[in-house]
Amino acid sequence: MTLSPYYEPELETLSQRQLKALQSERLQHIVRYVYDNNAQYRQRFDSAGMEPNDIHGIDDLGLLPLMSKEQLRDNYPLGLSCVDKKTLVEMHMSSGSTGVPVVMPYTRGDLEQWASCMSRCYRMAGVEPSDVIQITPSFGLFNGGFGFYHGAQNLDLFVVPTGAGHTRRQISLARDFKTHALTGVVSYATRILEQLEATGETLPDLKVCMFGAEIFSNSMKEKVCSGLGVEAFDIYGMTETGGVGTLGMDCSAHDGLHVWEDHYLIEILDPKTQQPVADGEMGELVVTALTREALPVIRFRTADLTRIVSRQPCQCGRTHVRIAPITGRLDDMLIVKGVNFFPVQVEQALMSIPGVRPHYQIIIEDDHGVKDVRVNVEVDEGVTGFMVERVLKEALGFSPKGDVFKPGELPRQEGKAQRVFYSQK
Repeated sequence: MTLSPYYEPELETLSQRQLKALQSERLQHIVRYVYDNNAQYRQRFDSAGMEPNDIHGIDDLGLLPLMSKEQLRDNYPLGLSCVDKKTLVEMHMSSGSTGVPVVMPYTRGDLEQWASCMSRCYRMAGVEPSDVIQITPSFGLFNGGFGFYHGAQNLDLFVVPTGAGHTRRQISLARDFKTHALTGVVSYATRILEQLEATGETLPDLKVCMFGAEIFSNSMKEKVCSGLGVEAFDIYGMTETGGVGTLGMDCSAHDGLHVWEDHYLIEILDPKTQQPVADGEMGELVVTALTREALPVIRFRTADLTRIVSRQPCQCGRTHVRIAPITGRLDDMLIVKGVNFFPVQVEQALMSIPGVRPHYQIIIEDDHGVKDVRVNVEVDEGVTGFMVERVLKEALGFSPKGDVFKPGELPRQEGKAQRVFYSQK
């Protein structure tokens, strides 16, 4: 019997008309739900001069006030929860740059919703029941490991819960248990690839990688796919939406990330005017959770930059809107010598050079308010600093300082790689 490529075929292939009707119904419900069950939401809506009865459908979404991480941090730990604490069964959180983290609590229903979204992602990647899946994100306060685990349990997958680090052991377990799918961050996959190349080993049973939690370029993705002999998928989700996979993933067509529109209503807004941009134009992703119970975010500003790729049915048969992979975050933008750029642009340029390794550093140097940038990168023999500088100048519009290093000379991180560093004189 041929396995269906869908986990929930009826919902994943709804027409746009059906999706909009479902979204309108769920939007009305969730607005009334948070208003009735949380004083903070009620105060924010009242201050904006609106009440739930003003929302008749998705066309009224703009009447609702926008929210950001500040509201979540200001209400730490559970000030925005809409349920009694006795009904909570799990929590995860992201580290807070201000010292105050963002907490996401879960009811049993929220975990089921998360598992359902993840199951769609697994099925979209061609993962089948009993396939061996190796989960390399940590099992802790960060949601990554648990998100992949909840979905895997839901699909009866064979889970190898390695967590982060111990690269040699990761490789041994993948070989011994014949891992079919590897989950984690793309930068950690480069560590595994580096180890395999050093020893001449291969992982012949590995066919699929699912990468999330960090922005990466197409060039980096191609290097990893070629080196490991896998098909890689870009999975998307964040703490505020309920975790990895909740928002969606790209399919085998790799023509944009499918957003699970029956669970999440998205907008692409101009970051300055906060007005919608036309399809195809870059803007900030704003998300409204339609089916979460404990803490549904309403018009949450993600700071992620993307664009609508298509609202037409995909060749995979799914009908949910597709967005471009995240190209940067508003708070990640770097400004040096009057030029605005994102770290992923540096990566894309570096990975386009034959012989450049996927290990690099972007160092922002601040000399009494005067900023400069240094790019250090590992290269194979024959690649010169002049070659790297020329490509970066063409990509960025100026020539950063920097040095080339032999493979293995730059520091490594076992999990998510740190790419940008700051140096102040």
